Amino acid sequence: QVQLVESGGGLVQAGGSLRLSCAASERTFSIYTMGWFRQAPGKEREFVATFRLNTGIARHADSVKGRFTISRDNDKNTVYLQMNSLKPEDTADYYCVAATRAPFGSSWYEALGMDYWGKGTLVTVSS
Repeated sequence: QVQLVESGGGLVQAGGSLRLSCAASERTFSIYTMGWFRQAPGKEREFVATFRLNTGIARHADSVKGRFTISRDNDKNTVYLQMNSLKPEDTADYYCVAATRAPFGSSWYEALGMDYWGKGTLVTVSS
């Protein structure tokens, strides 16, 4: 059982930056994919970014490309999401995710491909 603990959310003005962290409870060699999804009030959950740990390949949603960057620290079993140039539409609960199943096709950036979810951390961007 993998536990994911997010931190780093908060209130920031438009144009500002935040860095989210997600610590996994076990060594990441048992995890194929880690990343982030988000859900804004009244909207569906959406993909933000994921990282395939065995290949080092990352994928970002078009809506955050050039502004958000996912990275990892293997020694700390931690994945980060650096968020720059934040916009009010980035306001959402951000959920850390992990997959212990080997990725297949597009599963590594789809919600159904994830096995574990954190409790979420709220990011609020004021205009």
